Amino acid sequence: MTVQKTWAFALALVLIGAVATLPEPVLAVQPDEVLADPALESRARELSKDLRCLVCRNENIDESNADLARDLRVLVRERLVVGDSNDEVIDFVVERYGEYVLLRPTTTGANWMLWAAGPLMLLLALGVATGYMRGRGRASTVGEQDLSREEQARLNKILDE
Repeated sequence: MTVQKTWAFALALVLIGAVATLPEPVLAVQPDEVLADPALESRARELSKDLRCLVCRNENIDESNADLARDLRVLVRERLVVGDSNDEVIDFVVERYGEYVLLRPTTTGANWMLWAAGPLMLLLALGVATGYMRGRGRASTVGEQDLSREEQARLNKILDE
């Protein structure tokens, strides 16, 4: 192996080792929020991963220290203790706070337009660009006509001077 390949291989091993030892995200769950039943607590953690902190925007409620996130964590755990299923808990929170609380919004209802808007706009832009390029290729070349005899003679006279 060459020296460069050896160094590249060593660097790759170091980077793989660094990535493998990354710490888990620090959770903001307080000890007084944790449920005594490990099964319910596990369900609460799974549900919390999909719920957005409305203050922090793109953090789930388990990772956020905001007061509203704490209230949502407590609400999720209260609903689980009452006996709600995971879907019932999510439905309750969405009904109360709106669909924005979901980190992964649904593709039903009016949301399908939001999901489809990006790819549709890309296709529209590609169509417009293709039409423009084709039209540009077929455009008449008015400026590239041959010079008349008088114009050619005048140009030659100017260039000779």
